Amino acid sequence: MLYENGRPIRAYAGEAKRARRVLIIVENLPVPFDRRVWQEATTLRAAGYEVSIISPKRDGYTRSHEVLNGVHVYRHPLPIEADGALGYLAEYVTALFWEFVLTVRVAATRGFDVIHACNPPDLIFLVALPFKLLGKRFVFDHHDINPELYEAKFNKRGFWYRALCWLERLTYRTADRAIATNESYRRIAIERGRKAPTDVAVVRSGPSLKRMRVIEPEPKWRFGKPFLVGYVGVIGKQEGVDLLLAAARHIVHEKGRRDVHFTLVGGGTELENLRQLCGELGLDEHVTLTGRLGDEELLEVLNTADVCVNPDVVNEMNDKSTMNKIMEYMSLGKPIVQFDMTEGRVSAQGASLYARPNDSVDFGEKILELLDDPKRRTAMGGVGRRRVETELGWDHQAPKLLALYDELFEALERR
Repeated sequence: MLYENGRPIRAYAGEAKRARRVLIIVENLPVPFDRRVWQEATTLRAAGYEVSIISPKRDGYTRSHEVLNGVHVYRHPLPIEADGALGYLAEYVTALFWEFVLTVRVAATRGFDVIHACNPPDLIFLVALPFKLLGKRFVFDHHDINPELYEAKFNKRGFWYRALCWLERLTYRTADRAIATNESYRRIAIERGRKAPTDVAVVRSGPSLKRMRVIEPEPKWRFGKPFLVGYVGVIGKQEGVDLLLAAARHIVHEKGRRDVHFTLVGGGTELENLRQLCGELGLDEHVTLTGRLGDEELLEVLNTADVCVNPDVVNEMNDKSTMNKIMEYMSLGKPIVQFDMTEGRVSAQGASLYARPNDSVDFGEKILELLDDPKRRTAMGGVGRRRVETELGWDHQAPKLLALYDELFEALERR
């Protein structure tokens, strides 16, 4: 028997008297590229649930319908990745239209008992509302705190911040159950979303050790340098990659360390701008922005890295959010440098050094501190790996997801 906070966690075992059917809707990433959503879907499917997913066509995932590992995936068109008010409006209106159309299609063909909505945005409850009138249940899987995301993107609050808080409250009010990715998000669900504590479960975005495998380093990613600093994540405005480049400039030009290469994996709206910034900072020979890579190349980069970094800017959103990249670094036994934030410390603990908030020079010095101390790197990497193996990995999170669904369907089946 598994326990959390002194309470037993029951995993769903065996088939129900009739199929338990779940429809997952996610907008900001395609499936199976969205690793959290895919882990949730395949976990439910392995436990006997019938699972359907609605997600956008993007990043090479363009088939309108396919069945993967027993999960039916339906994809819809979406405008290019939003950047600016008109872009977001076009994306959200298009997404809501297609999500509703495909939800009707799934209802008429495969059926569902629960809609499981993954934000952003906090608008998917609009798709769920008509089906709640028909007795369906709604689960809100809280991936991003959108009011804080707006503040981080635009450095202001005002009308749109308040509107996003209102949409968040409506989403929680509609939800029968809520899933939080950490304790900070759980507090938001209870305090701002006014959910009963018993209706909110913490299911972290723990990496699967079957996917995040330790493999032999691949020297080509060092680009001829003795040391490699690795990064994986979105290349956007609020991810702090410009601060990482400033730290790289400090290391290469001010400290004279030309033995270090930085390989940054990921795509996003700022990729080309940051490639241009590399040239302006004189870093073209020391920094490679690869764009998005497949899993095998991603694993090669991270397994080759001596230090992995998370330069996310210190703000209200990032302070309360758990970053997938941190978990992935830890799963591969890599020492980490990041800015000092609440949930970053909760996740990494002794696997990371913590630079002063948004201080690129201190960030660079922390990187050098680890590059010059191989024994410390090994010890810190071991701390992170053990935390994933014993507490944070998906094998420890899946029972919590299944327990929430077991309780929800038991209530449905008693009606």
